[in-house]
Amino acid sequence: MAATADEAQRAEPVPWWASFPEPKASCPRLEPADVMQLLESQSHLSAPKDVTFLLVDVRRTDWEGGTLATSINLPAHSLYQTRPIIHQLCKQAGIKTIIFYCGSSSGRGPRCAGWMQDYLDQVKEVEVRAAVLKGGISGWQKAYGGRMMDWYDEKYWVERDS
Repeated sequence: MAATADEAQRAEPVPWWASFPEPKASCPRLEPADVMQLLESQSHLSAPKDVTFLLVDVRRTDWEGGTLATSINLPAHSLYQTRPIIHQLCKQAGIKTIIFYCGSSSGRGPRCAGWMQDYLDQVKEVEVRAAVLKGGISGWQKAYGGRMMDWYDEKYWVERDS
């Protein structure tokens, strides 16, 4: 039996990721301490060519509270289509690990990392790998507060935890 127009309007909206395939790859989850070590070592490097990782914040409009230092924002809803360009840019820059995160790294972060790793596997890339920041930006903030964050807004985190 076909749904009526009213029933169709009341139906749950299709999630943004439903038009993309489910990621096949499972990516390593890096502890905040591992990423902190990378960030601290980066601040001591003499040349940008020594940087071997890229932090990617896949939040779209919910990045209040700050973002990890040096990270770029590539919203999850547009990441799938841009994987070839991300790969090309990382390859040219000598990036070895692309670390994805979102608010808690329980949805968008792992999904985007999986999509990226699927692409890397598809093109037989062995020098660049995708990973996920365990706990996302929330886990980072719990571990380190505003340390190594850009645009840190302490008030946001206090209100959020209240």
